[in-house]
Amino acid sequence: MIVTEAAFGSYRLTLIARANAHVSEHDQPVLVEANWLLPGNTWHSSKSVPKLKKYYGLTDEDFTFIDSNSLSMKEPTQALLIETIFQLKDYAAGKRKTLDLPLDFSMGTEFQQSVWRALQEIGYGETISYATLAQRVNSPKGFRAVAQANGKNPFSIIVPCHRVIASDGKLGGYTGGLDKKEYLLALEGVRCRT
Repeated sequence: MIVTEAAFGSYRLTLIARANAHVSEHDQPVLVEANWLLPGNTWHSSKSVPKLKKYYGLTDEDFTFIDSNSLSMKEPTQALLIETIFQLKDYAAGKRKTLDLPLDFSMGTEFQQSVWRALQEIGYGETISYATLAQRVNSPKGFRAVAQANGKNPFSIIVPCHRVIASDGKLGGYTGGLDKKEYLLALEGVRCRT
């Protein structure tokens, strides 16, 4: 696993990618995490690291941190992290409305994966309610389960769970913190009730 940290506005993100070992060696690497860092924390404190270790049978030695300024385009997994950073910068600057990156959803349950795929269908600057999202994944009464799946989304921003709000138009929750959800929605021109 190759790990880096990247700036996003005044915030920081942990980005983790790996070579796609489940298929042939000629396939592209995949992103396994893109999540917010709390102030003062490093990637080691990412909520996904213990899950990644367990899921893939990894140890601390299987994670290599590379400063984002030292990543190399010559190494495919590092090149994916560089591309992720470029796409995030373009999104933050308003030059990009969708992020197109290879993602590894395999750590999620079948239901979580269906929710994460449905999140990718929510357009830039659009918001929907948790109830609407539950309907879209054929679980009309499962808005709480949908909210929990949102909270386990390993790809903040890229899989836009920030676009799901409460039915009354208020922000609802956000694992990265409501300040970040409000920031992302404002980037997209959306104002919500607080």
